[in-house]
Amino acid sequence: MEEQIQISMPRIGDNAPAFKAVTTQGEINFPQDYRGEWVILFSHPADFTPVCTSEFMTFASMEEKFNQANCKLVGLSVDGLYSHIAWLRTIKEKIEYKGMKEIEVKFPLIEDITMEVSKKYGMIQPGESSTKAVRAVFFIDPKGIIRTIIYYPLSLGRNFEELYRVLIALQTADAFSIATPADWQPGDDVIVPPAGSCGTAKDRMEGKEDMKCYDWFFCTKPIEKEKVFSTILKK
Repeated sequence: MEEQIQISMPRIGDNAPAFKAVTTQGEINFPQDYRGEWVILFSHPADFTPVCTSEFMTFASMEEKFNQANCKLVGLSVDGLYSHIAWLRTIKEKIEYKGMKEIEVKFPLIEDITMEVSKKYGMIQPGESSTKAVRAVFFIDPKGIIRTIIYYPLSLGRNFEELYRVLIALQTADAFSIATPADWQPGDDVIVPPAGSCGTAKDRMEGKEDMKCYDWFFCTKPIEKEKVFSTILKK
């Protein structure tokens, strides 16, 4: 009989499973070391693979943009530490892609050869691969709570502008007690919760003259892009 892999699947709203691990930037105690900050924990299938290389170059080139939004990046694969180091050195010294070159990955990359962390976070999906972590992405808030989970198959590279949009939308929702509609971008109108009469919604919000109601359950309000970023970005 084939060995059954036990998969733990954390959910949105759960505390992020805790672990200690060795990384390319030293040991980390997760998520304790990141209290007070947002963090994106993401996995990739393997070092020295093309899709993963394109992803790490993209994430590394955007790291400062995420850091300005009070968000740290933490990567993971089931490869060992020396493989990680050699791969990241190769990226910096040899790979030029879409105008990106000499890209240095400064955020930590976790060694998970035992798959302990991958299994805690449900990153191992036996239907896809029993030995590689799929492309999982966990958004964890400053209190250590999982706020968003996105899974991709091995063959599909992630859209990193979308990951940034998700982060900003989560922070905007928290800061202004609103929700964001389909395809929301900073500067677009936001949705005024809770669902109910627009009269009730208007009474709860400042600047109620700006409210637009499409029906009793669907009201929106503008928040300027500058106000969004001045509120959530680090000074």
